[in-house]
Amino acid sequence: MSLPTLPKVEKLQAALHAKAKKSPQFRFYSLYDKVYRQDVLWQAFMQSRHNGGVPGVDGQTFADIEQYGLMKWLGELAEELRTKQYRPQPVRRVYLLKPNGKRRPLGIPTVKDRVVQTAVMLVLQPIFEADLQGEQYAYRAGRNAQEAVVRVQELVRAGHGEVVDADLSGYFDSIPHAELMKSVSRRISDKNLLHLLKMWLEAPVEETDKRGRKQRTTGNRDTGRGTPQGAPISPLLSNLYMRRFILGWKLLGHQRRFRAEIVNYADDFVICCRGMAQRAMTEMRGMMARLKLTVNEEKTRLRRLPLETFDFLGYTFGRLWSPRTQSMYLGMQPSQKALQRLRDKLHAETGRKWLWKSPEEMAQGINRLLVGWSNYFQVGTIYRAWGSVDHYVFHRLRQWWCRKYRIRNRRDARFSAEYLYQQMGVICLRDLYAASRERKRNSGPRAGCGKTARPVR
Repeated sequence: MSLPTLPKVEKLQAALHAKAKKSPQFRFYSLYDKVYRQDVLWQAFMQSRHNGGVPGVDGQTFADIEQYGLMKWLGELAEELRTKQYRPQPVRRVYLLKPNGKRRPLGIPTVKDRVVQTAVMLVLQPIFEADLQGEQYAYRAGRNAQEAVVRVQELVRAGHGEVVDADLSGYFDSIPHAELMKSVSRRISDKNLLHLLKMWLEAPVEETDKRGRKQRTTGNRDTGRGTPQGAPISPLLSNLYMRRFILGWKLLGHQRRFRAEIVNYADDFVICCRGMAQRAMTEMRGMMARLKLTVNEEKTRLRRLPLETFDFLGYTFGRLWSPRTQSMYLGMQPSQKALQRLRDKLHAETGRKWLWKSPEEMAQGINRLLVGWSNYFQVGTIYRAWGSVDHYVFHRLRQWWCRKYRIRNRRDARFSAEYLYQQMGVICLRDLYAASRERKRNSGPRAGCGKTARPVR
């Protein structure tokens, strides 16, 4: 659920967006005073609290601020910004484990820095939203990853059968500060606001080693690269820099020359071509080199459909079989990697250490995983994937149930599908699918449904 925006803040954003849309060359010169407006800071605090998160290097939490007095704290922060005494604190760095076993660094700013960054984002987002390209789907109101994958499927079915599946090495950590600030200053001439952005880009990073010792580094400032990944301002900055590539692709005539369409989501993008994909890949490499970004050669590849497949945003695109028409069609379905990640989570959720849970508590935990997963994987050909998840859930819960009640015969009829879905209350994805199809029956074919696709030989 998104947090409602205050009417005054919404009015400010609408005015900024309208001006940016009407005057593409206009540079906004007086924005800093909007950042420390009481309504903007209050909205920024509420939005930051709604997003949650752990404390930064100072250990301050949202509860601490509310106990101290929210309006008093916001007033002091506004005065800091007005008198230009505000200075960002170091970013606390933690590491998240990726599915491939590698670690992804994540920066956690302090609550104060998060609030100020969110306030700046509230002011800048409507301006740059007018400039972002239609091919960009990430971190934008009214757009999501499902729209991006549906767009890829539309292009593939329309004849863009050669796809450059591209991957950038450490995109967020590689964005050059000088070029990024040029992209910002093309629209923003307020030196105080530009100074804020530069301070965040160069903020030191604090890490805790295995012995509990804290170390601070200034890698971003020393190299002149990297955005504060994990910070509220990072998505806007990353979108803004990726815009340079997408806009340049069109201005240089590559889209028309190669009949090549880009679909971008954050640092992931594919180039769907009607032939000449090899030349398109070469031009893409050259443009990324000029943008001082590095293409991951091991993961960047050219795929030719329908003979080959490729993955994008958790979906596999390629040739699928329709039992109804007894023919092949080009479509998309949840990838095996996405299914395996869900199975790994379900496996951990139903392990031996959770035998103390009641069946109802176990069902609640399983349902949270299933709802989150199915809310994303709800376009394309999904029935078979959802059915395989149902089967795995039944298998794992039967094992858990027999261990909990020390039943040797795991095929005991007492643990049936009726018990699982009606008494325990576990969600059945196939039933959700059937209900969804029934609701959409009178509203035309569902986006991504393979049964309406053109056959592929």
